[in-house]
Amino acid sequence: MKSLYSILVIITGLLLIYAMSAALMPEFHLGPLTFQGAPTEQTMGSVQRIFYYHVPSAWTAFLLFFINLGASVYYLIKRCQTADILALVTAEVGVVFCTIVLVTGPIWARPVWGIWWTWDMRLTSTLVLWLIYVSYLFLRKFSTSGQTPVLAASLAILGALCVPFVYFSIWFFRTQHPQPVMGGGGSIDPRMLHVLLVNWLAFSCFAFLVCWSRFRLEKLQRELDAAHAMRSLMDEPAHPRSAR
Repeated sequence: MKSLYSILVIITGLLLIYAMSAALMPEFHLGPLTFQGAPTEQTMGSVQRIFYYHVPSAWTAFLLFFINLGASVYYLIKRCQTADILALVTAEVGVVFCTIVLVTGPIWARPVWGIWWTWDMRLTSTLVLWLIYVSYLFLRKFSTSGQTPVLAASLAILGALCVPFVYFSIWFFRTQHPQPVMGGGGSIDPRMLHVLLVNWLAFSCFAFLVCWSRFRLEKLQRELDAAHAMRSLMDEPAHPRSAR
């Protein structure tokens, strides 16, 4: 298992290096090899390269939230601790990527739109999505009720319902965001599409590795807590019988 993890770390590292280079430079060299990166966008210029981090981060967050949904539903049906752990770690990593979306968006918007933030449907719904999952993590962290996993799973279902709304908001509402270039009648340069998909693959692999590590850590922590609880019960002195 450790060797497999090490191989995935190396592959992910190489993917991230290639994806970052392709996103930042029209042409780059890795050793003796020369690669074509994403061309500079004619209207926005180099600031458009945030696109290769902003969009893949959003897609990765959506993917993690859907995994969280599946694990949460499975937990509600089967009360499986493994599903509960998977739901927790995918929510944690998903919030990180959603935070990247909310940070890179205004950085991109300021030079292009002239504003840092506007309360259009996509931006507002993304913020609501982020707040729901942050609330989910606060519930898991600070609630001591035995029903916390059940309540968190129910909240996760509500959060997942927001994901399609965020994605399709620019299809059905007039927003500051442009219409989609993929599947919406627009077009994208094949080299840009290639770099976009490579970055999404790299981000997804990185998210998988983080979730894997976090899953193992959370599982060990719960086993340790259970062992401590069992030991405390065994060491607890018996109550003496009251004298008659």
